[in-house]
Amino acid sequence: MVTAVRHLGPNWYASVMGTAVVGTAGAALPLPLPGLRTACTAVWALALALLVTLLAARALHWSHHRDQARAHLADPATAPFYGCLAMALVSVGGGALTLGPAWLGGSAALALGAVLFGAGTAVGLWVAVAVPYLMAVRHRVEPQQATPVWLLPLVAPMVSAAVGPLLVPHLPPGQARATLLFGCVGLFGLSLCGTLLMLPLVFARLVTAGPLPLALTPTLFLVLGPLGQSTTAAGMFADVAPLAVPHSHDGDGWFALPAVLYGVPVMGFALLWLGLATAHVARARRQGMGFAMTWWAFTFPVGTCVTGAASLARHTGLAVFDGLAILLYGVLVAAWATAAAHTARGVLSGRLLAAPHPVPPAPRPVTARTTSGAVR
Repeated sequence: MVTAVRHLGPNWYASVMGTAVVGTAGAALPLPLPGLRTACTAVWALALALLVTLLAARALHWSHHRDQARAHLADPATAPFYGCLAMALVSVGGGALTLGPAWLGGSAALALGAVLFGAGTAVGLWVAVAVPYLMAVRHRVEPQQATPVWLLPLVAPMVSAAVGPLLVPHLPPGQARATLLFGCVGLFGLSLCGTLLMLPLVFARLVTAGPLPLALTPTLFLVLGPLGQSTTAAGMFADVAPLAVPHSHDGDGWFALPAVLYGVPVMGFALLWLGLATAHVARARRQGMGFAMTWWAFTFPVGTCVTGAASLARHTGLAVFDGLAILLYGVLVAAWATAAAHTARGVLSGRLLAAPHPVPPAPRPVTARTTSGAVR
């Protein structure tokens, strides 16, 4: 067991995030299907079990393979995945608050959700500072190395911003509720501004240096994460503002209209990026892209768009957002089932726990670029 976890990197927490969001996104759907909530709760329980297992395995990794753990932090391609640890903790904590009471009881689910939210938020804030610092001071990166993976440390606080409002009703009225709500707004701004700084680097690399290597192409879906999660967070602020802000009607107005005015255009850009990322993935599949753990990028980011669309449906009353949430949830479930099946097969065969192979270079484009940007 100790040997098996030597190459177990922080990217494995993406499987926890992707599993948890299947449960929480399903619970947010406007579908009165019998058994849907029970199924979502079962998937959340699986995510909780995966989280506990991975935390134990990663503890073994750090205690017995400290050299490899430090190498992960020193690797600019691996260090950003520490954001997945924070998001895994918070996303499972959010599931505890929305789905956990049915199985754990209200008090136990609240305690679990609060602990995971607190731990995940603390880790997320540390990662949001530490990883960019390492990239600037220790790592040696070139502009053409930019990938959407660089967004992971900066998205983690946005997940906390979207889950934190679930705890607001459980706090005493007054200062405690308002402090948590506006603290989540601060996390929203932290993550959004960081994303706006990093995303142009990713897009510029994509346009100027060509498609990503085949194994990294699924990471284009990671851009959907801050888009869908920020839309979800804005809607959650509007939901709980009347409980947290004095003069509830004024508090509702502070957040309800901005949630819609922000969420609708951002969801539009998310759909644009979804089309772009899908086109790149289809191209990569034609050129032989096989399964890698990066396929989990197809899950959690899409799940945030499900919850974002469901939030817009609540605040606008438009059926089109209900339909969008249901459609995207179907995509999410298909992506999760595919990634989970391949991951289970890879773990049983030992292939996914073996030493990683070098990422192959991007294939030569069919058309050559000129220095002016034209093709020939």
